[in-house]
Amino acid sequence: MPDDVTTSCGTDTTPEAALPSDAVTAVTVQLLKGFADETRLKILCLLRGREICVHEIVKALDVSQSAVSHQLRTLRDARLVVHRREGRHVYYQLADAHVEEMLDNALSHGEEAA
Repeated sequence: MPDDVTTSCGTDTTPEAALPSDAVTAVTVQLLKGFADETRLKILCLLRGREICVHEIVKALDVSQSAVSHQLRTLRDARLVVHRREGRHVYYQLADAHVEEMLDNALSHGEEAA
């Protein structure tokens, strides 16, 4: 008996119906790339529930300011963090509660798998 091309495994919808738009896919991939680096993940953890100056991030991670700045740019591009300037200091925090929830869920899942 030939396969029914209008359904999938006995359901009334095709698998393609579950796919997001190309625009949503692109934005989501960019967002997830922000989490996909150990230094960036550590920066996100430092920012949980607080705002921190760049020099405090540099000190906490014991890496160069240029390395931190590079990672912060990636996090800004992924819209995971926001910043404000106060004189010569730049302060960062998580962009919103969604980011903190994603971070908490990722870390929780990582703890279960470790």
